[in-house]
Amino acid sequence: MTRHFYLPAAGAAPSARWHEAFPEGRSASLADVLGAAGEGELVWLSAGRAGWVSELARLATGLPRSPVVVLSLQPDDEEGLRALDSGARGYCHELAAVALLREVALVVAHHGLWVGPALLSRFLAALRGHLPAPAAAEAVWPPTLSMRELEVARAVSEGLTNKEVAWRLGITERTVKAHLGAVFDKFGVRDRLQLALRLAGRAGAETVGQP
Repeated sequence: MTRHFYLPAAGAAPSARWHEAFPEGRSASLADVLGAAGEGELVWLSAGRAGWVSELARLATGLPRSPVVVLSLQPDDEEGLRALDSGARGYCHELAAVALLREVALVVAHHGLWVGPALLSRFLAALRGHLPAPAAAEAVWPPTLSMRELEVARAVSEGLTNKEVAWRLGITERTVKAHLGAVFDKFGVRDRLQLALRLAGRAGAETVGQP
């Protein structure tokens, strides 16, 4: 069973949602984590800690097989990029819902990355210039895609969020998620960025959250 360690800001404690998501998880000091965390265990680091970036670098170096997720009370893209650049495997709101926290844990435990939808859109926008032309890209798309799945896949490959795809196609977000799940299954990928990388011919790419 994966153990969860939480490194809080000074005078703070994990949120009730974090405790509900990981009832066996516990708060710890950096020294405790470096001495106690084993391979594959998950570390949650608050961006409210003084010197969290340098601590993140120490964790990434000292525990290379224990993924670190940075939690922020005021998440923004630049802080998220700094966290990922310093070795984090995930970045999300400190008060995220229980189900989301568990999903983040699942993604990073399977060697993926987790970022918010805005930052994910930036990644996809940066990739767009390196992707094949639409006709060339669609030549490698599974022939079993339905017309609606094809529309969803096209929109997602442009970097649109589920909400934006729903608005463009006149369907609900729940329907978008259902179609997107089918698209991922047919491509053999797990998320948006891996789909975009598959179209760019980089099938072995790592995964990123926010399905």
